[in-house]
Formats: sequence, structure tokens, C-alpha cells
Amino acid sequence: MKNTVSTLLSQKQSGEKITMLTAYDYTTARIEDECGVNAILVGDSLGMVMLGYDNTLPVTMEDMLHHTKAVSRGAENAFVVADMPFMSYQTSVHDAVVNAGRLIKEGGAQAVKLEGGAEVCEQIRAIVDASIPVVGHLGLTPQSVNVFGGFKVQGKNYERAVKIIDDALLIQEAGACAVVLECIPAKLAEIITNELTIPTIGIGAGNVCDGQVLVYQDMLGLTTGHTPKFAKKFADVGTLMREGLNSYIQETKSGNFPSGEHTYSVDDDIIKRIKKERGKK
Repeated sequence: MKNTVSTLLSQKQSGEKITMLTAYDYTTARIEDECGVNAILVGDSLGMVMLGYDNTLPVTMEDMLHHTKAVSRGAENAFVVADMPFMSYQTSVHDAVVNAGRLIKEGGAQAVKLEGGAEVCEQIRAIVDASIPVVGHLGLTPQSVNVFGGFKVQGKNYERAVKIIDDALLIQEAGACAVVLECIPAKLAEIITNELTIPTIGIGAGNVCDGQVLVYQDMLGLTTGHTPKFAKKFADVGTLMREGLNSYIQETKSGNFPSGEHTYSVDDDIIKRIKKERGKK
């Protein structure tokens, strides 16, 4: 069954947890979709895990469109959410609606995600008025990394915690259909989840949220270097890949690959005739 805004809301109301993972290409999206994940996020995290940037800020609309198109082709039933990259919606309400529309019309997404609270409510309202579902994003918002001074847990003091709660209520009022809560204390996420009527999707926000999202490279052990505390490794695909790659290199260099079972044959008489015609013995 196709996952939609309505089915995700029904899951919150019934207490059934929502599953979301990132994907950035057709093959990964197809596998995740076949496994039954409820939603796929084409995150601007692709800047770091796919393009090698230090953060998400350099990601462009063209980057997001390219990857969203690929994911939407692979996701038959999952609800596809596309991130709006840095400066694609902050500049004006007009830009926000135009760029959101491109991710839906050209990219094939079913919703867009943007970061921020009160300061982006006008954009959220306008995008929703254009019949485009919006997912909010509060807490650690990676596009604000320079303001935060790095990737740090948010909402650990009273003022900041209250602001996150207030922002969650404001973006819900503006029309958001769900909100991602990133790197905030679990008890704060619980308050927000209980106060909102729209689903909360946690990433480093405890297990009381209505759903969870992870970067798939993190949860499959494909990430090199530092991984966040919240990124549980559910499989060590990175080690399996290295083993397979090393075996390929060794067998190719030794001449053991390709063997007969991986080689196509031809009638010997044909080869004899070719060699004879070309003056070979």
C-alpha cells in the first residue's frame, strides 16, 4: 500500500511507529521500498555521504533534483520526502514555493522538508497553500551549523528547549504534516510528540517519537570516520564490501577471474576458420 500523508498520520494516531531512511539513488531506494520502509528521505546529507563535502551547505537544487528523481523511480510504496537545500527557501517566500514545486514536479517527491521554526512559517504556509506537503525539521538543523558552532545537541537549557517546543507548535499551525526532531533530549522530544497532532520523526531524539529516521550509510556501517552517538549500526555492510572488493582485486590479478563459469564459449570450428583466414596457425 502506498504510504501518504494520511497513512503516516494514521500511524501516529494508532501508535504504530513510522520507519524512515535516507536514500540517494534508485537501487538503494528500491531495496528500502521492497523491505517496506514507510518513508524515504532524500536528504541534503547527500552532500556529505555522496559528494564528500564537510557539511550540507554546498548542496544545490540541481543536486537535490538529480538524486530525488533517481529515488522516486525506485520507491513504489514509500513516501518520498526531498530536502530543500540551503538558500533555496530562506531568500523569499516566492523562491520557497518555486523550489518546492520543482522537487515535486521534476523530482517526483511527495513532500519537501525544510529546517527552522518561527522564521520559516511564512514559507511553510505558502508551500502548503500550493498543495505541497511540508515536513519540518527542528533541533540540530545542519544548515545552521555555523550558527551552532558545530553539530551539537540542542535544547539542553530551558530557553532553547521552550523555543523548540514553541517552534514545533508554530510549524504545525503553519501546515506542516510532520516534523523531524534531531539531536534533542529524549524527554524534550516526548513533550513535543505528546503536544503535536502531526507525527514526529526522531533522529537522536529517543524512542518516544512517532517514528525514526537514519542515514542509511550510518546504519549499514558504510560511513568512514566519526558517526553520531544515535547512529546504531544494524549491519556491517562496509566490511562485506571491502572483503568482496579485495577478493575481486586478488582474483583478477592472479588470473583466476573470470573462470570458465563466467566466460562465454564459441564453436571451435569458427575460431579455426577465423585464424586460418587471418593467416594464423
